[in-house]
Amino acid sequence: MIAQILFIALSTVAGYFFIKNLGKIRRNILLGRDIDLSDNKALRWKTMLKVAFGQTKMAARPIPFILHFIVYAGFILINIEVLEILIDGIFGTHRALSFLGGIYDAAIGFFEILAFGVLVACIFFLSRRYILKLARFQSPELKGFANQDAATILFVEIILMAALLKMNAADQILQSRGADHYHLAGSFPISSWLVVPIFEGLNLSDSMLILIEKAAWWFHIIGIFLFMNYLPFSKHFHVILAFPNTYYSNLKAKGELNNMASVTQEVKLMLDPSATAPEGYQAPTSFGVKDVTDLTWKNLMDAYSCTECGRCTSSCPQNQTGKLLSPRKIMMDTRDRLEEVGKNIDANSGTFVADNKTLHSYISEEELWACNTCNACVEACPININPMEIIVEMRRYKVMEESAAPASINSMFSNMENNQAPWQFSPMDRANWTQELNS
Repeated sequence: MIAQILFIALSTVAGYFFIKNLGKIRRNILLGRDIDLSDNKALRWKTMLKVAFGQTKMAARPIPFILHFIVYAGFILINIEVLEILIDGIFGTHRALSFLGGIYDAAIGFFEILAFGVLVACIFFLSRRYILKLARFQSPELKGFANQDAATILFVEIILMAALLKMNAADQILQSRGADHYHLAGSFPISSWLVVPIFEGLNLSDSMLILIEKAAWWFHIIGIFLFMNYLPFSKHFHVILAFPNTYYSNLKAKGELNNMASVTQEVKLMLDPSATAPEGYQAPTSFGVKDVTDLTWKNLMDAYSCTECGRCTSSCPQNQTGKLLSPRKIMMDTRDRLEEVGKNIDANSGTFVADNKTLHSYISEEELWACNTCNACVEACPININPMEIIVEMRRYKVMEESAAPASINSMFSNMENNQAPWQFSPMDRANWTQELNS
């Protein structure tokens, strides 16, 4: 009973803090402007199933795709075994679902194979990051916590899978010895080959094996609780947000920029003295994005969904040519600023107090104007994140609120105003080139 009470208490505390942190993230996302993405539900479900569940955009790089799919499948399917652990912990049973017979045996065997695959995949991912040192994992924005975060998650996955295999190995030996409460149940193709020979070679007693099995069981479930509560602070929160984020994907054609309806309406009112504003219309107070609260909630969900994989940055032609722009950094900066705003609100009883910072404090003009809006980053993202939209909206603020654009762009604006074209010559001279055709 003591073990059951302790387990229920740990489960309750872990669940409470997880839900509390989820609530903060939801609050932060909803700080963004409202946008209606409720259209075309059939296509949205199809996109989510294809991109989030099927991970089709990962397939552009086959080896990482296969290994990532194994880790992803492990995260989804091994949690079925966690369900049994929860039942055992609450009711004090052992392998409560073993009454399923052959189905149970096949499932446990499959979970073991999957766990071993996850372990191997995580070792491979660590090797790419720290031994092979792939270029996209060495960018400046990954220094510090971002780098530690990636390593932490991979090591935790390895340790949890190892604990699962140790638990099953001890269980299997105890079953074969007919120990109390360890009835024959399950199939263990990996632990019987990898771990059981080690335990048998040590000639461990029943009491020691029970201690190992119980310790591995508790270590595994406590590790899951800790991992669950670490997720909201980690880039690996994408394992949850990838699904809603792909559901709310931008379904417009690539390259189609958002129209600023408020600007269109203002121009109509200026050009037509007889025009009247629509009922309830309010003139805009600002244009573009100054801070994260000027972004849409979808932009903010993008920021929390970012996996920091760097595929966007490695695909960016401007980054490849040495420009300062990194689409991954744009998303990380947006998330960091949003977290800062959220903490400000928490510290001031639910009200944001101006801190003399904006999103422009994180993202420089050089980064913003390096982007050529080619959509390569959007196309490369495995979960349909759109860094370009944030860049364009921040540019709009610079131009329309601060008149702060590069000289070449200001020159183009001036020519369009005076000459109705980007070029610096009179509209009367546009057809001059045709004179050569008559000579």
